[in-house]
Amino acid sequence: MNFSKVLWYKDPADDWNKALPVGNGRIGAMVFSQPLRERIQLNEDSVWSGGYRERNNPSALENLERVRQLIRSEKIPEAEAVIFDAFCGTPPNERHYMPLGDMTAEHYGEENCVFKARSLDLETAICLTEYEINGVNFKREVICSAPDNALVMNISADKKGSVSVRISIDGRDDYFDSNSPVNDTDISYYGGCGGNGGIGFAAYIRVVGKGGKVRRYGNFIQAEQCDEITVILTAQTSYRYKNYKELCRLQAEECAKKDYEAIRSAHIADYRSYFDRAELSVCDTSGGSSRLPTDERLALVREGKSDSELVRLYFDFGRYLMIAGSREGTLPLNLQGIWNQDMWPAWGGRYTVNINTEMNYWPVESCNLSELHTPLFALIEKMRPHGRETAKKMYDCSGFVCHHNTDLWGDTAPQDLWIPATQWPMGAAWLCLHIWEHYLFTCDKDFLSEKYDTIKEASEFFTDFLIEDKCGRLVTCPSLSPENTYITQSGSKGSVCIGPSMDSQIIYSLFTAVISAGEILDRDSEYCSKLREMRERLPKPEVGKYGQIKEWAEDYDEAEPGHRHISQLFALYPADLISMRKTPELAKAARATLERRLSHGGGHTGWSRAWIINHWARLFDGERVEENINALLSHSTSDNMFDMHPPFQIDGNFGGCAGITESMLQSENGEIILLPALCPSWRSGSFRGLRARGGFEVSCRWKEGKAELCEVISLCGNKCRLVCPESTEIFCGNSPVKYHYSDGAAEFETIRGKTYSVRF
Repeated sequence: MNFSKVLWYKDPADDWNKALPVGNGRIGAMVFSQPLRERIQLNEDSVWSGGYRERNNPSALENLERVRQLIRSEKIPEAEAVIFDAFCGTPPNERHYMPLGDMTAEHYGEENCVFKARSLDLETAICLTEYEINGVNFKREVICSAPDNALVMNISADKKGSVSVRISIDGRDDYFDSNSPVNDTDISYYGGCGGNGGIGFAAYIRVVGKGGKVRRYGNFIQAEQCDEITVILTAQTSYRYKNYKELCRLQAEECAKKDYEAIRSAHIADYRSYFDRAELSVCDTSGGSSRLPTDERLALVREGKSDSELVRLYFDFGRYLMIAGSREGTLPLNLQGIWNQDMWPAWGGRYTVNINTEMNYWPVESCNLSELHTPLFALIEKMRPHGRETAKKMYDCSGFVCHHNTDLWGDTAPQDLWIPATQWPMGAAWLCLHIWEHYLFTCDKDFLSEKYDTIKEASEFFTDFLIEDKCGRLVTCPSLSPENTYITQSGSKGSVCIGPSMDSQIIYSLFTAVISAGEILDRDSEYCSKLREMRERLPKPEVGKYGQIKEWAEDYDEAEPGHRHISQLFALYPADLISMRKTPELAKAARATLERRLSHGGGHTGWSRAWIINHWARLFDGERVEENINALLSHSTSDNMFDMHPPFQIDGNFGGCAGITESMLQSENGEIILLPALCPSWRSGSFRGLRARGGFEVSCRWKEGKAELCEVISLCGNKCRLVCPESTEIFCGNSPVKYHYSDGAAEFETIRGKTYSVRF
């Protein structure tokens, strides 16, 4: 066993938060590794609770000016009362994510078993369970294959004729229509998720035995005295196909034409084509504990022990989850990714777009998995027509808008009846910044041309929606700072406000993206000039009375100073409006903001802690990065390495992975920065294959915390600007490269496809 890239355990999982995830982007499963009666909890990404329903509140527009006047007059309780009735969605909730079911594999008639180990190999995406029954050694492998569109389980033994297992499928609290065998090898399972356009789902199981016999027995497919068996499960829904039941059967039959080794080999080759693109190596500070089971290593970290190899494993696990959970043609990762066992999951398992969905995709570009970003772009396109209706009906604005949640249908109306979150019209704007980020990393002009109208349309909403504040600045109203509450000078509390800082920062970034895209594509010069003028009138980040970045237009106190959202620091990360090299005074205020949050108990949820890691990385503070990575592992990580909000939310895994990456490589403001916030315990190490904005792939080796050698591959032939000492030497092959040095950085021309070696 390669301990450096494996999650492994001495005991089977007795809880969902200890089970191990597998996935192919569309089908997800949690493997418990119970030896005698295995439960594999199943998901398919499009199993949601119902069809699209129009929820825009017809009373919003007629009350818009009234609400604005109340907010201007600081009559916040009155404004929030109107919003609660006239702006919240009708009905208040979008559709929610649901499980597919549970497949079981039971060694019937057996009682005596010795469990040996279970593992998830991050290099092969294979979940392995090893156990012994009556002196016979068994191996059970579970993979979720993208090439074969199937979840596949293989059970083998070291003695011929020893595999006698019953296979069945159930679950969903009995909300399905059929789970019966249709012949001696196959089970058909199907049902529906509500009327009025609700989604129909199906799964199909085929059991293939070697030696022995496979037959129908009651509600099971029963394998009797086989040498080994392979269980193939396919799943589809009416969301994508009218003939989803038939397609399930055909895909299972097609997969069954191959033997298990061929399925396994194709799965590994496909998975490794993504996973092998990047790698991180750091000096081992585990003191020998790196060979211990993963849950025991986590327990030691909770006791204060350093384990840099566990941090590296967390980084690899984040990349694994991205490959397993988001593929081209699938739905994007929701709050639980594609792994959820609850008919009514926390927060509906939806796409929460006031940070969580965006955080899911923070590491995708920098970790060299760019095409796995595309499911998010497809969701944005699905939102556009609904967002136009919401913009027009609620605000009489052009463009398209989304509030703080959406679902698989692209619903854009306000979600929930919760004032601190519901009335926030920035969801589409933030999501569209991912389109611009994808371009910055790939420099793909065809992609930018295809998506230009999308980001432009998101900006058009704000050309109509923004109003003047008392200082003549252009601000949003009504809006809020996500999920936070302020206290006015008179002592009253409120959430709805005029011009929260995060809104202005997002709009500034969106306008900049549209302006830059227009210049690159030579489009819409008149419209872009209008955006430039409006951008100048947006509020800029300001320093408040505590030396912090102000969260609201007024320098209010927070009702909860340790709040989990740090929305006012959007400008620091994921944006680059605040940076150590370009705006040092604002960076100082950002540090004060973080220290104030943390001193009052901030970072108490996994995703919040992950965001804080990225903030400290942007502030070039490796000590605080390491401190908060350890806190993430100690307080917000389950035994199976899933992030805990609590309960489970996958965003912290991706945010943490992004933060580890940011500590090693940054590329904000047109510069590449090596090792900006390296953890002090990572005295030596290397990374390979990370990506930087501008179209560069970067690898680096360091010793005693200092870079020794760096390689930059130019993917697009753009000019490279690298922060480095003036004595740095740069070569292309054996030829020295001339560069211009200014403000602590070397700037040099590159040729597409060439590798540049940097020696310090």
